Amino acid sequence: MSNGVIKTDVILIGAGIMSATLGTLLKELVPEWDIKVFEKLESAGEESSNEWNNAGTGHAALCELNYTVQKPDGSVDISKAIKINEQFQVSMQFWSYLVNNKLIDNPQDFIRPLPHMSFVQGEQNVTFLKNRFKALSNNPLFKGMEFSDDPEKLIEWIPLIMEGRNMIEPIAATKIDSGTDVNFGALTRTLFNHLESKDVNIKYNHMVNDIKRTSDGLWELKVRNLFSGTVTRHEAKFVFIGGGGGSLHLLQKSGIPEGKHIGGFPVSGIFMVCNNPEVVEQHHAKVYGKAKVGAPPMSVPHLDTRFIENKKSLLFGPFAGFSPKFLKTGSMFDLVTSVKPNNVLTMLAAGAKELPLTKYLIQQVMLTKEQRMEELREFIPNAKSEEWDFVIAGQRVQVIKDTEAGKGTLQFGTEVITDADGTIAALLGASPGASTAVHVMLEVIKKCFPEQLSEWESKIKEMIPSYGQSLMKNPVLLEKIHSSTAQTLGLSKKELVYN
Repeated sequence: MSNGVIKTDVILIGAGIMSATLGTLLKELVPEWDIKVFEKLESAGEESSNEWNNAGTGHAALCELNYTVQKPDGSVDISKAIKINEQFQVSMQFWSYLVNNKLIDNPQDFIRPLPHMSFVQGEQNVTFLKNRFKALSNNPLFKGMEFSDDPEKLIEWIPLIMEGRNMIEPIAATKIDSGTDVNFGALTRTLFNHLESKDVNIKYNHMVNDIKRTSDGLWELKVRNLFSGTVTRHEAKFVFIGGGGGSLHLLQKSGIPEGKHIGGFPVSGIFMVCNNPEVVEQHHAKVYGKAKVGAPPMSVPHLDTRFIENKKSLLFGPFAGFSPKFLKTGSMFDLVTSVKPNNVLTMLAAGAKELPLTKYLIQQVMLTKEQRMEELREFIPNAKSEEWDFVIAGQRVQVIKDTEAGKGTLQFGTEVITDADGTIAALLGASPGASTAVHVMLEVIKKCFPEQLSEWESKIKEMIPSYGQSLMKNPVLLEKIHSSTAQTLGLSKKELVYN
């Protein structure tokens, strides 16, 4: 400590899955580094990472139709699906390493095997799904995927969805058994417990109020203790801003040029949760449909089996909502105060461009419970209103920035903004987010610690055997990794346990 400033090597802002992952990676690579974490809430994984605030899908593009795009000639572009699948394989390898090295005790606390399915209605959509299936099933990453438009087979796969269905138009589904349900809240808490055991100083109820670069190139943070109100100053060589929707304001305070001309648009979500155990027991899959016209990709309707607090649940959604808050625990002024002289034109351009999205959000906000039930009945024809309740999901802040596609383009994905010398990084955006956290944090390490990368490479390969290689182009390695991660994480067929 000098001049009342507490010095450290690395500061992580926000105790979510991203900071948990980066902190765990760095502790494995350089155990001697001093790491501090500041979180404004009382415990880890309470915002976007919390199990009730996200879909809990291990996003591997097995069922999410928005990751495969139909081209004008009718063929399907699967390049994005391949990318996301490979990124999820990286997460699986890292989690397996943590289990094998006894850093995580019981993988079933956070990951379960669960079939992933896509379900469509109407001739056009059935043709699209068939073409998508053909494109994906030829790829080793999607081995084991099945397609059916036979109602008898679909009754076998999804009895709850087929019961009472009026078969006026064609329907079809794909199914793959290697999908997963992931409790990112439980994983986040487990990783922070591990970090605490490694002497990482985690300060809950501490809010970062300001961040600025010092004359000697370090970063100084002003941190307020929310209990006592006292403010302390902390200095670090490297800062990671992983505060979910709250990251944008801190990025703006840092003053780095890379953070200019970037805005954020908040979208909230509502899930419906089934309160009848008999109905819950009739469904065992994550079933994704097609997004409505004008809907953001994060609003793709899906009916999910979830495992939360060791209990099987059934959720449907998400219905989009709007709040100007950037976090569930944020301020009603978050959106307004994020508009700065350097991003106001970007934000205005997005507003003009995204009128269909605005209209869609207004319509969603105005829906009554019965109107939401009607949407649910497209999935479960016999759904009864009294058997379903609402749960408010987390806030997502979609990135708005100027791209080749034009000024004020809304981005649907996860973005990392770093400064030129790699001393600060901020994570913005939404899905596939948590599922690809390990890949995203390895990218942060690559950008921000280029000088150390060569000496860290062998350790990274120990943690992620496929590091630096394409699994799609190496089917032998893919098969080996698939088999070992499935066994380590308890996802092998012979080990399936449902309760």
